[in-house]
Formats: sequence, structure tokens, C-alpha cells
Amino acid sequence: MFDPRSRWISFIVWFLYVLVCESLPLPDSGPLIHGEVKSPQYPQPYPPNLLKQWDLNVPEGFQIRLTFTHLDIEPSAGCYYDSVTVLYDKKLLGKFCGTENSANDHHPGYEPILSPGNRLTLVFQTDDYNPERRQNVGFSAQYQATDIDECSAPEPEDGSGPLCSQICLNTLGSYLCACHHGYELHSDQRTCMLSCGGGIFDEPTGHLFSPGYPNPAPHALSCQYVISVEAGFTVYLNFSDKFHIESVNTEEGPNCYYHWLELTVPHEKPVKLCGGTSPGLINTNSNNVTLDYHTDDQGLSNGWSLDYSTNRVKCPVPGVVVKGRVTPSLTEYFYRDYIYVRCDQGYKLMADGREIESFSTMCQSNAQWHLPLPECHIIDCGEPDPLLNGGVRFLSGAENQYLSTVEYHCNEPFYSLLGSTNVTFTCEADRKWRLTRDESFSPVCLPVCGRPTQYIEGYQRIIGGSEAPEHTIPWQVLLNINSNRGGGMVIADRWILTAAHVVVHQGQQSPAQSIRIFMGDTDIHRMETSFVHPASVHVHPEYNDQDGLNFNNDIALIKLQEPITFNAAVMPLCLPAKNATYTTGLVGLVSGFGTTNDGGRQMITNKLKYVMLPVVDQEKCRESITLWKKIRPNTPDLTDNMFCAGTPEGTQDSCQGDSGGPFSVDINGRSWAAGIVSWGIKCGQRGKYGVYTKVINYLDWIKQVMQEN
Repeated sequence: MFDPRSRWISFIVWFLYVLVCESLPLPDSGPLIHGEVKSPQYPQPYPPNLLKQWDLNVPEGFQIRLTFTHLDIEPSAGCYYDSVTVLYDKKLLGKFCGTENSANDHHPGYEPILSPGNRLTLVFQTDDYNPERRQNVGFSAQYQATDIDECSAPEPEDGSGPLCSQICLNTLGSYLCACHHGYELHSDQRTCMLSCGGGIFDEPTGHLFSPGYPNPAPHALSCQYVISVEAGFTVYLNFSDKFHIESVNTEEGPNCYYHWLELTVPHEKPVKLCGGTSPGLINTNSNNVTLDYHTDDQGLSNGWSLDYSTNRVKCPVPGVVVKGRVTPSLTEYFYRDYIYVRCDQGYKLMADGREIESFSTMCQSNAQWHLPLPECHIIDCGEPDPLLNGGVRFLSGAENQYLSTVEYHCNEPFYSLLGSTNVTFTCEADRKWRLTRDESFSPVCLPVCGRPTQYIEGYQRIIGGSEAPEHTIPWQVLLNINSNRGGGMVIADRWILTAAHVVVHQGQQSPAQSIRIFMGDTDIHRMETSFVHPASVHVHPEYNDQDGLNFNNDIALIKLQEPITFNAAVMPLCLPAKNATYTTGLVGLVSGFGTTNDGGRQMITNKLKYVMLPVVDQEKCRESITLWKKIRPNTPDLTDNMFCAGTPEGTQDSCQGDSGGPFSVDINGRSWAAGIVSWGIKCGQRGKYGVYTKVINYLDWIKQVMQEN
């Protein structure tokens, strides 16, 4: 009356197996006759990146009967990702994955696998991916040694019929007979006679019928059949056309007073069936159905027959994810189906207010998805990196979102962008601001050197000259060292170039804390409240003036503690190009806060002064110094690391307090540091010239010091 694979029969098999097999004497050692194999961590989810092998052996003369009692492995086409493989001497007997009743056909079900010999190998392998909310637990399997199956032998030739009239159970060395539900075993232990008892049916499909069907059964039957399948499945009852249960005709139709088949499902009112018309197909909408068949001691009912089947419960079709897609796209979704959500390029998955890397959800046994659909939000590249001494502005898009475009620019005219006037970046799908698809780039604003915002017109003098207009010599620096003045020039955002003798006194270098640096104005009174101390002082290693007569290598660098932000008042002076020339007559601008001539008196000025002086022929300058040495032998020598500037008539010159200041030359609107005010004979005397350190000779040393510090 039902599928012979029912749990009741399974119980008989197990009982007889234990009864017969466990009683056999076994040797102390040797192959096991039965056993169990489980995947690692079962029944907990198995780990990724796994490769596990079991080699099963039973005694010679036996075969191995392997049955998977549970299998739940991530499904994939051809079991490509995770699988359990059954082999016999490298011969493939089966490769399995998925879950019971899954859509694919890679699940072994409960049908045993029989090995050709007494060996069997199981290989369990997993890949490195197991979705966050998808927890597959692996498998468990039972194996046993099995001998010859007498039940498969042909019927005896003596005409006595089959070994068992209904069900034959093989045992070691023998066999046992059993009966279908509604029958019991006769005393001959072979034939079955009619009976009516209970039973539970948990297989996904089966066949049931009343005792004696399609013929009348004995009177006063009370039979119960319980169909209980896994949650997530719905039971369908399909009654055959031959249906006859005695009923009483009334005005309302057939009434089931004495005979009936009652259907009961949880949380619903029971329904009684009777009459001569088949109920046909009934969807119970439940995974648990109880059938109670009742007849009294009178009347006549031929009974009923039905096939039951199960279908997975159906989940609602998921909604639409804006800027995303749901896969797979099906018209219907059933229990244990998975769906995945992926966002369009430039969008990210968001669930419960947080970003997630991936999303999947499963149709549950209650016909609901176990997780609500996520949302796809546009990605955000974050604020573009700030640009020192520059800025960034949006050209398109907003809020730093995908495909937004920004443009970098520098604070002109004091800074210029390396390699271009403007640089644009786009927020790409990898959440980075990119100049191109495959190149990251960080714009840099470089200081503009030697281009003041205001230019000096005409020629003035330092000795008795006029004041320099604001913003015309923005690289000028005033140094105050123990109340002594000196000059310098800004050449980078943290570097001041000056003369070595300004920071060295009597052979001793002045400590950094004794040096005060003023800049950014042409009036000392406005600058005196704002000064900085240097971080370090670097004197040329070959400068050696112990007696005030050796100004060779008269050059030094001062590093500031903090970088300067350039503006109209403070800008750097360019260093000379390596091919720069100091031709005779080349006019340069000398500036400083040194001594001035006021009505024939030399006075310290509090205003920035400047003068335009030409470069003097080196030999002519050397002759002037040689003549002076005859009067004053303790006059320094002129070396190739120096050059002279001035006019034969004098009156225009640098003087005390200007030492370390710039001699700058303007070429095509850009000024560069040609020299450093170093020493001279008197100030502005006829036939005497100012001597300057030749900066071009020290380019390598300047760059080395700046790079190493």
C-alpha cells in the first residue's frame, strides 16, 4: 500500500542488520564490516580550501554498500566548486553536490552505491568561496559490507512462488520477508495477509491505498496514514478515478455518516471525503497530512487509492533593485532557491545601513526570503586629496560620486602645476580619483620663482638711493644675528641663501637660536614683530676665514622650520641655469637693508634699498684690488668663485648690512640669483667695486644640501 522505501521498512532493515551482523564474531583486527563517514565539522558548515580523502575497506568477499544519510554541499554545474567524489580503484562511481530535491541532478538521494569490490574511496574537496549567508554542512554517510543478495535470485523452479510474497530482505547468509503496510506476515514467514496499522510516510513521493482495494475490505476498519515530509515542501494528493466510500445522500449532497476518509492538516478544519466521485488532485498547502480511514461494521466501501507527491513551496518574485540586477531571473522561485544581487558598475551593495561585499538570499520553508533585498548606492571616492598651494573644483557630478570630474589648479601666479596648467580627475569604479583608467597621479604645485608681481622701473642707488616699492623684490630676507644685520634671499619654500661670513664670526658658526629671519616687507618696523628661527644652518665646508681675509666659498644655506606659503610679498628667486654666463656689462639688481648715504653721512636704513650694477671685467677688478693691496696689504684675494660689479665712478654699491643679499639678473622677465653680496673696498668709492660670490659655481652643493636635509 505504499512505497517500500518507507521509514518503517528502513527500521526493519536496520533491526535485522543489527540482529544478524552485530552477532557475528569478528577478528580483533582487520577491515571494519561497517562504519560512518562525515565531512569535517559536520553538522556545522564545512570550511573552505579543503581536500579530504577516506579509503574504505571491508573483508575480502564482500562489497561495500554506501548510503548518504545527508548531503548538503554548495550546488554548481558539474559540481565544479565543492563536491564529494566516490571512486573504486580510480574508477568514478559518482560525483555529488547540492541538496536533497535541489533543482540539479547531482544529489545521490538515498539510493545506495554498491562497490564492485571490497574497496571504496571518498574524496571531499571545497574551494575558497562560501557565501557569507549560505552555510552548507557537508555530508554524512553509512557504509557496510554486503554479501550475495538472495532476494535477487530467480524464483525456485519447483513452482512454490517467490521467496517472499511482498518484500524480501537480504541478510548475511540468509533472507527475511516483510509485508507492506496493511498486511502482516503469515506463520510461514513468507506470505502476507491483510491488516490495517499505522504508518508514517516521509519520502517525497509515494502510493497509498485502503486495505483490499479495489475490492471491499473487512468491516470496522480504523486506519491512519501520516504523510510528513520536510518543511519547505507541500504535499499533493492525487486520487485515482476508482473511488468508493459509502455515503448517505441528503438534500445537501453526500454525507459521510458511517464511512469516511478524513484529511487533517495543521491549523485547518478536518475534511471528510466519501461518495463515489474521486476528489481528484488536492493541494494540501502543508507538509504534514493525516489520513484517517474509517468504516463501521456494516455497509460496503471498495476504498480508495492515491499517489502523493511534493512540490517545493513558492516564494514571491523578488522586486526590482534600482541600479542593480537580481540573478537568476525566473518566473517562479521555490524553497531552497537562491538569488543574488549585483550592482551596476559604479554602485555598491548596502544592507541595514552598511556596505556589504556580496548578497544572496534563500527561499525558506515558510515561503519567504530569509533576507530582504539590498539597495545599490552610488559609490563615493571621498574628498579629492587636497593640493598644497592649490585647490580643486568640480567640473561635473557632485558629492564625490562615481563619474564626478574635478579639476586641480595651483594658486597662480605664485605656483604652477607640474606638467600642465590644469589636471582633471574622474571618480572611477575602483573608488579612486584617476587621471586615466590605469594610472594614479598626484598633482604638485611648484613655486614660481623670479617673477614678482610688481617690477622696478628706472635705475636707483643703494648708497643714497630710493626705497624699493612693495612686492618688487619679494625674495629679499633680513637676518639679525646678535644685533648685526645681514641679507639673504629665498630660493625655496624652506631655504634661504646667504653669505657664509654672515653666519660665521671669528671662525664660529652662529647657533640657530641666535638668528632671526625677517621677510615679506620693505619696512623693518613692520617686520620686527614677526620673525622665525632657522631649523639648521649649512656653511660651505671649504669656507675658512679665520682672519677676515679669505672670502673664498663665501656661501651658506639656512633651512626654515616650516615651509613658506608664497604670495606677492614673499616669492623665491630662481637659481641660475647651468649654462648661465656672467658677461661684462651684464646688469644685476642688488638689494638690502644695509648702509645708505644721507647727505654725505652713511646711515643704517630701515627701508629696503636697491641698485642696478653692471658686471665688471674680472681682470679690471683684479687690477683694482691689486692697486689697493699696495696701500692695504691685508686685503682679501679675488678668486674664480667671485665676480665684481659696480661703476668706475663709484657712488653705487652695496655696503655694510647688505652682506648675504642678492645680486639678481632679469632675463626675459624672470630673475635669477647670479651672486651673493660678499665683500668690497669701502662703499661706493671711485675705482672700487663690490665683490660677489658666484652662485653658478655652487649649484651642485646647493642641490645636495637641500636634498639631504
